[in-house]
Amino acid sequence: MPAKKTAIKKAGAKAKTTRKRRGPAEPRGPEAKESALALDDPAIDELIQRIEGAKGSVLAAYRDPYASTPLVLASLPVGAVEATPFQRDLSRTHADRLAGAIRDSGAFLDPIIAYAAKDSFLSPNGRHRIAAARALGQRSITVLATCDPALAYRILALNTEKAHNLRDRSLEVIRMARSLAKDQPRSKESDHATAFESPAFLTLGCAYEKRDRFSGSSYNSMLRRVDLFQDKALPAALRQREQWAVRLLDIDERVTAHVKALQEMGMKSPYLKAVVVARCNPVRWIPQKRGAPPPMSVAEALTRMTAAVRKFDPKKIRPQDLALAAAMSGGSDEAA
Repeated sequence: MPAKKTAIKKAGAKAKTTRKRRGPAEPRGPEAKESALALDDPAIDELIQRIEGAKGSVLAAYRDPYASTPLVLASLPVGAVEATPFQRDLSRTHADRLAGAIRDSGAFLDPIIAYAAKDSFLSPNGRHRIAAARALGQRSITVLATCDPALAYRILALNTEKAHNLRDRSLEVIRMARSLAKDQPRSKESDHATAFESPAFLTLGCAYEKRDRFSGSSYNSMLRRVDLFQDKALPAALRQREQWAVRLLDIDERVTAHVKALQEMGMKSPYLKAVVVARCNPVRWIPQKRGAPPPMSVAEALTRMTAAVRKFDPKKIRPQDLALAAAMSGGSDEAA
């Protein structure tokens, strides 16, 4: 082996051996024996009054093991808890399946998160469990009550009740944004980046609001490359995203027309739309570097994509293009 290659190999091996390993985080939160809270603790006094005012019963209180946040485990009348308005839509199939699982197991074991609102308790993560409890005729439901209503806007990332698809996630994020725009109109969109997770969800959410069967997955990869959280007040930022959504829907209508033309030419494939969108994607061939700024703005990307989709010629698509799209997708139906 040449001396130069040997030196490179040794340097690489040395780099691997000297790489720091990530160890456990510094201890935080209360000790197990310190977690319990007395029911007369001032930190939960108001919350307990709200629970009892709703004809509920306090079962226990404790400090959250991560941040020591005071939490109250309680039993509330089923009618005293509603889902937050910005949550994803109820899936009756999922709610019925969940009710059947509870019935078969003989126990309702998964408390919902709830916080005290003006006239009731709201749950940011329990729409399907509430529906299942009501379908089963339960008089009460177990809740983990908090004094912190802001948790409702941070719960999406913790929600594992039912896996979100892109439509569900986008609609929940845009509803969350509209609620925050009313409650905190002076806050900036960028202030809520953690709650919203991705700026693309906001743009796609606006589109899904206007067209329920919009195929957002076709445009998600492009938007992720160019969309950023805006440094504008939420109401203004939402108006901007609504304008982008209108342009995106116009592009989608033209793409759908091209797909229909391809089908009339005898092409039958679930990847027709993926091929058309890919050909018109303005950032498709631009190298993507981690941490680099977007190659262009959302407005510029939509302008270029609109021009490309207008010039698109279905006759230039060949069967091998569809085969390539299928191979790159790994057989996923996300491109359909």
